[in-house]
Amino acid sequence: MRTPWPQRRGFCYYAGMWTDVLDLNEFYRSTLGQMTVRLLRARLREVWPNVRGETVLGLGYATPFLRPFVEEAQRAFAFMPAPQGVTRWPREGRNLTALVDELDLPLPDRSVDRILLIHAVESTEQVRPLLREIWRVMADGGRLIVVAPTRAGLWSQIDRSPFYQGHPYSPSQLAALLRANMFAPLRQTRALFMPPTHSRLALRMAPAVERFGQRWLGRFAGVSVIESGKQLYAGIVERSQPPALAVARPKLRIASSRDTQAARNAEDGEAPAS
Repeated sequence: MRTPWPQRRGFCYYAGMWTDVLDLNEFYRSTLGQMTVRLLRARLREVWPNVRGETVLGLGYATPFLRPFVEEAQRAFAFMPAPQGVTRWPREGRNLTALVDELDLPLPDRSVDRILLIHAVESTEQVRPLLREIWRVMADGGRLIVVAPTRAGLWSQIDRSPFYQGHPYSPSQLAALLRANMFAPLRQTRALFMPPTHSRLALRMAPAVERFGQRWLGRFAGVSVIESGKQLYAGIVERSQPPALAVARPKLRIASSRDTQAARNAEDGEAPAS
């Protein structure tokens, strides 16, 4: 019997629910992992059909999905968070990956045109600082794609999937999270309608199931894929102030006795009152 994916070795994660890079690497080398890459690449290419001349960054565990962009983009590279670990990629040529602190990316402001975030949002305990750091390094006209497991899909509920770890989001929750961190959602799609099974028959049927699911089973997708732009200005509601009311202040009179008043009249040369 095949052992569920996270239990093949001592499953390891650190702060939050970061999956160990060796487990991710093993999954994406499997037949199920290769089919996952094929289906997700198709969705990503629909959203980003052309990245020629642009800088593309993958953050989390994005290397299986970056290969179509390597030769097309001006520059493509991957950052892997320290709690997850890092592996060399690609096998041939110079290494394009680096181990980083995901809350302090070693990049200047507005230096990246496209950012792919996968196996990251659901894993980190500090999602808001992570998204703010991505906002900092993304160019003003840049684009961000977030891939995250859905609540209703099987991929967040069956432990043979790497999307089982961490915190799943409904599509509306993910869009609200992006808006709250100065990103404007532009396009949304879904992927992985097939169950995460190693059945050969199910894997052969996966492309047909994906087409059927895109049309009829939207809410049961395994992951949400949301493209967002960078929001440069935040609106501030101005509240009209009511006009200030003039306050009438009464004049004060000092009370005095009759003897004091008679003395004042005498000083002024007036006759005392009888």
